[in-house]
Amino acid sequence: MALEQPVWNTLATRHARFAIGGERARRFMPEIGPLAATRDNEPESLAALADLVPAGGTLLLLQAEPIALPASLVATTSAPGVQLVLDGTERLAEVTPDTRIAPLTADDGPAMLALATLTRPGPFASRTYELGDFVGIKDGGVLVAMAGERMKHPGFTEVSGVCTHPDARGRGLARVLSAHVARRIVERGETPYLHAYAANAAAVGLYESLGFRVSRTMHVAVIARAQAQ
Repeated sequence: MALEQPVWNTLATRHARFAIGGERARRFMPEIGPLAATRDNEPESLAALADLVPAGGTLLLLQAEPIALPASLVATTSAPGVQLVLDGTERLAEVTPDTRIAPLTADDGPAMLALATLTRPGPFASRTYELGDFVGIKDGGVLVAMAGERMKHPGFTEVSGVCTHPDARGRGLARVLSAHVARRIVERGETPYLHAYAANAAAVGLYESLGFRVSRTMHVAVIARAQAQ
């Protein structure tokens, strides 16, 4: 259940301190990101979700069940996604650790946001890095690749924010960083999981090479307030 409704579950448990909303619908603070969710598809929950959508802005929904919306909201874009869960650590052990990997801190926040804005690995805002540990690789003092943790649930942590500057691609940085983050999650006694768009065969293939396996299809939609007629 936790991974079928990952956004609701993280905002109701380990990331409750970053939540805006109530017992029916919640979203992350804007400076954390646009992910939002309802507890269920009851009319009261959908109405509560509508109250969280900013005027002139959007929110992002990610869940296993088909997305239901009240008449006051519309999906501006939607696409199928996949959720992958680590299935054994043998493949992770095959990845040679990179000594250049270093922890990223609040001082790296602007560089992390700039890299994510350029490469678009998924929603990333000014304080997204506070959701979990992030690591990166720098070249000449410039951040060129990073990966970290986003949603957290009892026993599970999501690998997220994996991205590489276009000038540094082709060096296997996303692979070593993803493996590094996943290994640290495993060492804490948790299971790593992650999300990708179903059409992104390159990303899915990368994660499968590390031992992740597709566990379910996910529904992804950007939602906004419907235009008044």
